Amino acid sequence: MAAPFLDTNILVYAVSDDPRSERAQELIQNHFIISVQCLNEFANVARRKLLMSWDEIAEISALFRELADDIVALDTDLHVTALGLAKRYGYAFYDAAIIAAANNAGSKIMYSEDMQSGQVLDEGIEITNPFAAAR
Repeated sequence: MAAPFLDTNILVYAVSDDPRSERAQELIQNHFIISVQCLNEFANVARRKLLMSWDEIAEISALFRELADDIVALDTDLHVTALGLAKRYGYAFYDAAIIAAANNAGSKIMYSEDMQSGQVLDEGIEITNPFAAAR
């Protein structure tokens, strides 16, 4: 079975001083899968909200790439799948693209704080909020 898929917020919390940082760091110390979209979103948030330099962002992104079991590329097929998922489940397009990437990777667990925790999609992916018990 494929490793769990991590949504972008896990990456952001892992390098922040947020109270959820410890749990996020635990998740990236184990097997995980991300997508290029997650790396892109991380870079955007790290620059805009965490006020990191481009050098810091590049260094941390390289670490994520090194630690990840797999990184799902963005392509036309993923885009088409995401459109269908957004329509079927009512998720915003970028969330649907994350789900499509998890599906392409064969992940059965997707850790995300931003989506409906406990939902099991027809594709066999269970969305889990890894911070729910910490709240």
